[in-house]
Amino acid sequence: MILNIQASQHAHADIGDYLKVFACTAVMGQPILSLVIHGQPPHIQTNLGSVYNLIKYTAPAFIFGILYTNMRQHSILGYFDKRAYYRNIFQSLFIPTILWTLVYLVFMPGLQLDHPFDNPGQFCWQFINGNAAPHLWYNTMMLQFAILMPLFWLLHKWLGHTPWKGRLTLVITILIYFNWLAFYDTFVFHGPEQRNWYLLDRFFISFIIYAVGGVLAWNYRRQFNHWLLRYWPIVLVLFAIMFVQTNHELRNFGWPVNLYNATYYKPSMTIYNLMVIGLVATLSLNNQFHHFYTVQRWFHILADLAYRAYLSNVFWEQLIWRYGQLSKYNLVHPYQTVLVLWIGTWLLSFGGAYMIRRLALFVRR
Repeated sequence: MILNIQASQHAHADIGDYLKVFACTAVMGQPILSLVIHGQPPHIQTNLGSVYNLIKYTAPAFIFGILYTNMRQHSILGYFDKRAYYRNIFQSLFIPTILWTLVYLVFMPGLQLDHPFDNPGQFCWQFINGNAAPHLWYNTMMLQFAILMPLFWLLHKWLGHTPWKGRLTLVITILIYFNWLAFYDTFVFHGPEQRNWYLLDRFFISFIIYAVGGVLAWNYRRQFNHWLLRYWPIVLVLFAIMFVQTNHELRNFGWPVNLYNATYYKPSMTIYNLMVIGLVATLSLNNQFHHFYTVQRWFHILADLAYRAYLSNVFWEQLIWRYGQLSKYNLVHPYQTVLVLWIGTWLLSFGGAYMIRRLALFVRR
């Protein structure tokens, strides 16, 4: 079984592709829930907060998926060409980021986080720090991993398939990460430096466990795949326990529900994110084993569009919200509003990403 799965990964969507599509779909729901939740009665806030926790795996899944796929692709090549890699990510990641950040700052300046710009210096600062729109802080963090990819390739080469190196790396990463969570909880999350150090939430160390996890999952894929396919029910149970726990923690902050309190930076959410990654990876492995080639092909296509779709999603969401007059409808039918916004945003984001890519290919001709 494992050999068949590994062979099929080279021709069809891999675990990273599935994670990117799930993460991109989920991340579109987060700003939507942030819009809809305001002004709702407590029981609806509680329900929407639970949905928010349910999809609060986006950045970890995206990072794990990016590292997994990059290690797989470069392993197939057998080498890491830094010049070609950076040229590629400049075209595929940085140019779309620059263009969409300009769109948000120029045409939708009201979406800015923290203090909106009122001079050129603040404009540049908002441009690079991820505050240009509610979702772009993710982007600031993820681009750091893209830049640091050669270092993770060195880790991949050092690990090889040696078991003790994998165990050592995992233990060190867990110790570093959970100490970082303790530091963040003490000083930043409702701590004395909450305002001064809030940008630490997009510092790459805050998500390092998922990046290293992606490398380990590829290097030790025989063990990883075997464990997931055999013990996925345990993963499912832990997923359910952690989901209940994260909702309990959010409700302890009282009402109105503040989605800032549904933070990535706590042990319960870390375990929850890892369990979601495990379940999505299990789905990918089962689809590969059962030769669901059409499903795999679609996941691969959507994964190629996921980054651009992610960048544009708040733009489309705002257009639907403003011109569909959903702010009035939302007060009476919040759940339907979420559904309409989510589906509409997903279709326009992926459809727009596809059309832009086709246009770019046409221009290059």
